[in-house]
Amino acid sequence: MLSGKARKAGVLGWPVAHSRSPRLHGFWLARHGIDGAYLPLPVRPEHFAEAVRALARLGFAGANVTIPHKEAAYALCDAVDAVGRRAGSVNTLFFGEDGRIEGTSTDGYGFLESIREQAPGWQATDGPALILGAGGAVRSVAAALLDAGCPRLILANRTPARAEALARDLGGPVEVTDSPRLDGLALLVNGTSLGMEGEPPLEIDLAPLPPTAVVADMVYVPLETPLLAQARARGLRAVDGLGMLLHQARPGFEQWFGVAPVVDAELRAFVAADLLR
Repeated sequence: MLSGKARKAGVLGWPVAHSRSPRLHGFWLARHGIDGAYLPLPVRPEHFAEAVRALARLGFAGANVTIPHKEAAYALCDAVDAVGRRAGSVNTLFFGEDGRIEGTSTDGYGFLESIREQAPGWQATDGPALILGAGGAVRSVAAALLDAGCPRLILANRTPARAEALARDLGGPVEVTDSPRLDGLALLVNGTSLGMEGEPPLEIDLAPLPPTAVVADMVYVPLETPLLAQARARGLRAVDGLGMLLHQARPGFEQWFGVAPVVDAELRAFVAADLLR
């Protein structure tokens, strides 16, 4: 039951029906008995700015932002914290009572926490990392890896110019390639939509990867992508995209609803069950 004092947040996307964020945040709201709601908010790109400003004036505490709005959200913010500026995009918005919009990116945080959970002992300093893709979430993940001490980051994207622009924005030990090599890598990350339900699989031979390498997929539908299945078959540590989704939600929930939530087996099973429908 909601009262007139209920705290409100949601997720902005187009489309947004596929998002598991309402289920995830709804679980935490119920677990902690919070007077609040987290809503799916489908918004066309051409209406994005006016919709966000309206939410801020309607008393929403904030919102998550998903495809295709992350970079538009960055431009709309009155203030972006150091993490968001480093990533060049935001996925989490906080609204002040005066309508002020502040943003941050929690994708990188969620990614690192997910790897630490699913591949214990892994560290960004272990060696070079290769990321396939150059979208908004990749920007955040790449920045987080560099800030955590990754000694060499390699970007490969279908549109090289986009990867080159990202490399310039990031600075540091970043290079762009159109023919990525896997030998010597400590981490391989799929940041593309390849392997997602309804998309073709990512065609890549993992044989050159060292046996100590970690393979991570940012896709979480299906939970076990062909890439991860191939990695596990070779005895490599594989990290699915669900962990990133769960962990990236924690900072926003804490600020909007005043409780620091935890990611545990019960939450993971609850959200994963929806992926099987």
